[in-house]
Amino acid sequence: MISVRPFGKFEGKEVPLYTLSNGTLTAELFPCGAALRSLLVPDRQGDPTDVVLGYDTLEEYRLADGYLGASVGRFANRIGNARFTLNGREYRISENEPPNHLHGGFSGFDKKLWETEAEDDHVTFRLLSPDGDEGYPGNLSVAVTYTLEGSALIIDYCAKGDADTPVSLTNHSYFNLSGQGSPSLADHFLTLCAEHYTPTDKHTLPTGEIAPVKGTALDFTAEAAVTPRMETLKNAHTAGFDHSLILSSKENAARLISRKTGISMAFSTTLPGIQLYGAGFLSPRTGKGGAQYVPHSALCLETQHVPDSVNRNNFPSPILKKGEEYRHRTVYRFGAE
Repeated sequence: MISVRPFGKFEGKEVPLYTLSNGTLTAELFPCGAALRSLLVPDRQGDPTDVVLGYDTLEEYRLADGYLGASVGRFANRIGNARFTLNGREYRISENEPPNHLHGGFSGFDKKLWETEAEDDHVTFRLLSPDGDEGYPGNLSVAVTYTLEGSALIIDYCAKGDADTPVSLTNHSYFNLSGQGSPSLADHFLTLCAEHYTPTDKHTLPTGEIAPVKGTALDFTAEAAVTPRMETLKNAHTAGFDHSLILSSKENAARLISRKTGISMAFSTTLPGIQLYGAGFLSPRTGKGGAQYVPHSALCLETQHVPDSVNRNNFPSPILKKGEEYRHRTVYRFGAE
């Protein structure tokens, strides 16, 4: 079932808010940034709980940083020194996090108004990224589809271009399975099927090394509490978690659970990596319903290509060849115990 209501204006155009519901999950979506605004999931008592951070108005999304719920591209995460070489030519792209490029640039996909196609069980957002957009080569057609299927939220990504270009799309939702506005992740436990990660420099850019997680605070190969691990890393990295891990299994990529609500989220993906981000750079702010969001109170699990992989031959290549199709899927499956 789908319903729609006005959500504000973008450059004079009315922007709708779509509500998808299948009796188990309810998702709110809107075309500015092809974003997920809310996701209601039943807890162990069967009570619906909103598990993603967001805002009450479109204007707040337009003015705020943080990419809350947005579809991110052309290239999610960082590209070193805001440049790459492709087919013998150097491309200089937007340096929006000096000295690097982050999440598609100053006006990435999260800042665009997408076209929309809505059906009873899914919503598809479409965008044309023109040649030279933030410095990237080629015209790129992009589609992001959100589908509710039983207890799962499915996000399908599709892209096709008329020139070789790096592409890495992700969703940047901030999850708190105790409910959006909960002040911490103290009740959360995480399992990640990732035996290696990419160490970073002072700018959070991968050094090019691929290192084992064993013996580090990033070792979630067995279930572990989130907050103590994040506190361990805060001494070396103010964000706590802001690390790329290389998945050992895409089918059983991760599982997050809140012991408070009993809500669990297990997910699979077709992408090679995941960015584990603990909202360390999320400055205090007011969110939906007056909820107060503070740093380290939510977790992003961004399925994507490895950061700076366009400049690293030892990482899986993110280059989408001219005329070929980029097709990836991430499935978030919810339960309660």
